[in-house]
Amino acid sequence: MKDKIRVGILCGGVSAEHGVSLLSASNIINGLDRAKYEPVIIGISEQGRWQVLPAESWSLRHSAALPLQLNTAQAQPFQFLPREQQATTALVINDLLPPIDVIFPVLHGPLGEDGTIQGLLKIVNIPFVGPGVLASSVCMDKAICKRLLSAAGFQVADFIVLRQSEYQPQQLAEQVAKLGWPVFVKPANLGSSVGINRATSLVELEQALQQAWRFDHKIVVEQAITGRELECGVLGHHRLRASVPGEIIPQHDFYSYTAKYLDPEAAKLVVPAKLAAAEVQRIQDAAIAAFRALECSGMARVDFFLTPDDNLVINEVNTIPGFTDISMYPAMWQASGVSYSELLDELIQLAITRYQEEQSLLIHIE
Repeated sequence: MKDKIRVGILCGGVSAEHGVSLLSASNIINGLDRAKYEPVIIGISEQGRWQVLPAESWSLRHSAALPLQLNTAQAQPFQFLPREQQATTALVINDLLPPIDVIFPVLHGPLGEDGTIQGLLKIVNIPFVGPGVLASSVCMDKAICKRLLSAAGFQVADFIVLRQSEYQPQQLAEQVAKLGWPVFVKPANLGSSVGINRATSLVELEQALQQAWRFDHKIVVEQAITGRELECGVLGHHRLRASVPGEIIPQHDFYSYTAKYLDPEAAKLVVPAKLAAAEVQRIQDAAIAAFRALECSGMARVDFFLTPDDNLVINEVNTIPGFTDISMYPAMWQASGVSYSELLDELIQLAITRYQEEQSLLIHIE
């Protein structure tokens, strides 16, 4: 009998989204079909230390705020030992553990969702779940993603980019006047609504910029779009399919980090969204088209606004969507008839299939 597939769950990370990553990882570990998969937990501390944690005693420490922390009492140091190109031996950790067959990166935000980890995994030559280097990188940067989507014919919110090194406050009023109030202020390279604020005046905008610059030196200021907040999951490699859409109904100004993870009453999640069949098809088609345009693979969550005049505006594309208890990506697939365990199984198999295809390419001139 073939051994179980050993899945490295890569989580934590040096990012403001460290705690969210651990929440997602915990659900993935619990959701894996243990008859088929054996999880190996690779935790990256907030200081950047890589450690292997025992799967059966996996636990998290809670702090007073939200962030969960890795319980490293029984952790082992981790070191990659790359395998040769087109070799059959899988990744080995420190020569201490049996090989890892595939990595499931559950790293939200910088140094995890932005192509950096994906590049490292390609260098050490191991299959991994989710989009590759290019798609991960361009989708992480909100400004670059918007420009690419706009060039591909999709409607996006008008925006400006402010860089801390070039920021001139005296020009701000003129720049923002073209967008109109209110505006949203977002770190260009973060997710989970970290550092995002809504501003209705220059005073609020300046305050929002100061907070956003704590997380990123590049800031996107974009016009506020009035409309329904809809999301759609995409799954696949060559043959793509889209989930039923879901809707987020914020009870405050917007779907903030607090609303997502600290205050269960701050937003209502409706899955599936209440839409006519034609609207569902339109959103699914747009999600798949955006997925293709950005060269995604494996998985992504595409976020939209549906305006009162029936315009479909893409907000962003998330290449490592959340897998927490309240995350929309697995919820939308469950509403589409794909269970949590089945979703994880398909994502892992897609990663292995893509890797096998890549290994078949020539690496020298004959």
